Amino acid sequence: MVILDLHTAGMLLLKTYQQYVKEVKRLARNKHPEETVNRILDVAYRLFMEKGYEYTSIQNIIDNLGGLSKGAIYHHFKSKEDILIAVTDRITAESNRNLEDIRDCTGLSGKEKLKTIFKTSIMRSVQNDIFTVAPDFHNNPKLLFNILHDTAKEVAPHYIRPIIEEGIADGSICTEYPKQLAELVIFVANIWMNPMIFDDTAEDAYCKFMVFRQMMQGFGLDIVDDEMMERLRELAAIYQKNK
Repeated sequence: MVILDLHTAGMLLLKTYQQYVKEVKRLARNKHPEETVNRILDVAYRLFMEKGYEYTSIQNIIDNLGGLSKGAIYHHFKSKEDILIAVTDRITAESNRNLEDIRDCTGLSGKEKLKTIFKTSIMRSVQNDIFTVAPDFHNNPKLLFNILHDTAKEVAPHYIRPIIEEGIADGSICTEYPKQLAELVIFVANIWMNPMIFDDTAEDAYCKFMVFRQMMQGFGLDIVDDEMMERLRELAAIYQKNK
């Protein structure tokens, strides 16, 4: 009976020691979790560019991480879609910094700032990367929700509305509803005119931009030019080629 108790105690000690070793190894692997996350995102971003999001698997990402295990990836991300959201969040953060710079700059009227924001955003070279990834929003509802949330809770209230209110104050924009106009403008631009959400062809995208241009002119906001229209058609063609 004593021998059984000693054996049981020994097994428990061994199991405890094994768990301790496993935990030490886990902590060692995650000593710098931010570095691990950045490695995953850097590799995923490169593969999304090369293969497209839909044609990149978790295993593809693992194979390019130099020994990082599947468990290490799932420790930080629950799914490939979560990795995509994190990749787009990094891009969005940079975009929002640009919006902030335009919003806070001096020497431009509210109307001029609004045009600058739209033109700068659509002409950025990183847009080519985003449309090259070509995710299918119908199969990635989290990503679509992420864009809707960012548009409604970040871009509209913190960037577009202050510019419209500045335009009202300086006389370059005329509206009694700055909050609603900000939401309308940015939702049409970010959602309705997004070829990746509606699977628009280059011609469809061009026609939508024409409607957007007419709508803006109706508000006295002639902020869309031919260069921007051609750029959207170009991005739609990139998406159709890579989807």
